[in-house]
Amino acid sequence: MSPEVISMREPDEPTTSERVLLSSGRYVLFGPFRIDQQRQEVTRNGSRLKLQGKVYQVLLTLLEKPGEVVTREELRMRLWPADTHVNYDANVNTTVNKLRQALGDSSDQPLYIETIPRKGYCLLVQPEVSDKSPHSQLAHSQSSADSAQESSRRAGGLVFSRSDIAIVLGVIGLILAGMLLGAGITRLWISHAVPVFPYPLATSFPHSSATALF
Repeated sequence: MSPEVISMREPDEPTTSERVLLSSGRYVLFGPFRIDQQRQEVTRNGSRLKLQGKVYQVLLTLLEKPGEVVTREELRMRLWPADTHVNYDANVNTTVNKLRQALGDSSDQPLYIETIPRKGYCLLVQPEVSDKSPHSQLAHSQSSADSAQESSRRAGGLVFSRSDIAIVLGVIGLILAGMLLGAGITRLWISHAVPVFPYPLATSFPHSSATALF
């Protein structure tokens, strides 16, 4: 590629084919990371990461070509204009290392960014692009799970909590106590209701009186 061609290309405007993946949605997801392209914000499990401008551009460049080699020349054209006089190799290495540090990645055992010797770098994960916020999707999933759980409860019958069971046992205990008390009162009433005769049914006469009668 001649110097004239390099100088005519804008470093911050990649080709249309490269931007097809990221232009299809606002949010980019890979691993525990989420990128809000509109706000240029990167978060990990909800915690925001502080990425400098060039570090963020390197991440986007890698995300545009997942599984493919992104050459140092591509990164140079993306990060610096053609007339910028810097040590490109050293600055590319430094920027990629900062990105790895922010992602918690390692060059020895890479999880996200692999170094391709004498060529460039490769993104090891496949990102997902969506127009919907992951938070809204999570809320929808939680709502669906709650609805499914409620449906299973209705289908399987009533589900009592510990407090409900304690109340039921207490009511049963009160009923049993009332029954026992009622039985005791009934027995007491029956015992007092039996007639008591003031005199015995048979009269015993003295022996002398019986002899006089004969």
